Amino acid sequence: MPQDEFHLVAAARQEMIDHGFEPDFPPDAERQLAAIQTGPDRSLRDLTDLLWSSIDNDDSRDLDQIEWAERVPAGIRVLVGVADVDSAVAKATPIDCHAAREATTVYAGISTFPMLPLRLSTDLTSLSEGQDRDATVIEMVVAADGSIASNAIYRAVVRNRAQLTYNSIGPWLEGKGAAPPKIATSVDLAAQLKLQDEAAQALRECRRRLGALDFDRLEAQPVIADGVVREITARAANRASQLIEDFMIAANEVMARTLRDAGVSSIRRVVKSPERWPRIVELAERYGDKLPATPDPGALNAFLMRRKQADAIHYADISLSVLKLMGPGEYVASRPGDSGQGHFGLAAQDYTHSTAPNRRFADLVTERLLKALSAGAKPPYTDAELDAIASNCTLKEDAARKVERAMTKRLAAAALRPRVGQSFSAVVTGVTPKGVFVRVFDPPVEGRLMRGESGLDVGDSLNVKLLSTDPQRGFIDFGRN
Repeated sequence: MPQDEFHLVAAARQEMIDHGFEPDFPPDAERQLAAIQTGPDRSLRDLTDLLWSSIDNDDSRDLDQIEWAERVPAGIRVLVGVADVDSAVAKATPIDCHAAREATTVYAGISTFPMLPLRLSTDLTSLSEGQDRDATVIEMVVAADGSIASNAIYRAVVRNRAQLTYNSIGPWLEGKGAAPPKIATSVDLAAQLKLQDEAAQALRECRRRLGALDFDRLEAQPVIADGVVREITARAANRASQLIEDFMIAANEVMARTLRDAGVSSIRRVVKSPERWPRIVELAERYGDKLPATPDPGALNAFLMRRKQADAIHYADISLSVLKLMGPGEYVASRPGDSGQGHFGLAAQDYTHSTAPNRRFADLVTERLLKALSAGAKPPYTDAELDAIASNCTLKEDAARKVERAMTKRLAAAALRPRVGQSFSAVVTGVTPKGVFVRVFDPPVEGRLMRGESGLDVGDSLNVKLLSTDPQRGFIDFGRN
């Protein structure tokens, strides 16, 4: 194994431990895993004849969500199938206890640390192509205006007929690329995805009218060959990733409303009003725009769209600045009668996480709550348990971000070693007692400003020079030009 990879893999594991994770599954969980036998429940509704498909990253194997759609008089009927992880992992069993502690799968660039054993998350409970699997199905009719006219939730047996990827489907949906092989050889699959895209675009436009924020997000993607980090590339959203995001958001809203209307306590995903709203107002004023004195998602999104139209090339800069100033989301327990805090960025009052139970424990909890409701059974969690779970999920999600950020810096530092001395355009992403941090956009990496940091704040644009990198410590040091 090349030396760089050895150090980076060891560093990823140590970051996990340092941030409170347990990267190894305990012996009792391994024993439980060896005894698990799964198979579809043939007493459930059989939906295996539908032309289900999934769209995910090129290397994803833990598939949580599949989709299907048909045109109906009231609009487009959309089914979202979510992996039924609970059927294989019962509450309070060793694997479940480990998942509850870890709360999330951590993607550390050079290593992935799964919340569930890989035999489950990438095989037995993954909605893999050609496999019959139990699923929770969210059915909704998307009207022409993007509103959800009706909905239902039930269990069924499903079969993913086509495992697709964002990189191949996105350009085709946008008319910028040829149809990938699975699409080129199936007129029905092509029509199915076009219909799904039509429904997704209607959902997205409806959210925009309600004030949902539309960001341009660039994610760093390391390119590793023969154990060496060759470069860091930018992964941007496209029509395929937006399609999955739109269906995910709609399904999450339907699940949250279903639990609320049934008077069942649940876990919500909330993003509070930005604490640094005055700084966002200041940023808008810099571009000759004006925002209200109190947080208003509709006004903020209108400003963002004006900036995107005026300067699409640099829109990612302002987009990233606003994201940073909004702050992270969190999980909270919601009881019957509570007035929800809502999700500021999505302009949604009822929102949960439910469509990735192979990767997030909050989603597995929501799945269990819905299954109990459907069966007319007592909720499997007390309010006190939901409080504790929500708190731990927030804590571990924050810890996971820190692990991923630290490893992204290490990988980026390794990739940038040949570019010391070069200059880059950057934006300030953090001003802390530890220093000023900036992000450059090509490649999309973050580092500390070691020279010329006085007087800067989040959102300021500047030119920087790469001074040095230290892959083992994850240091990328810039100086202001």
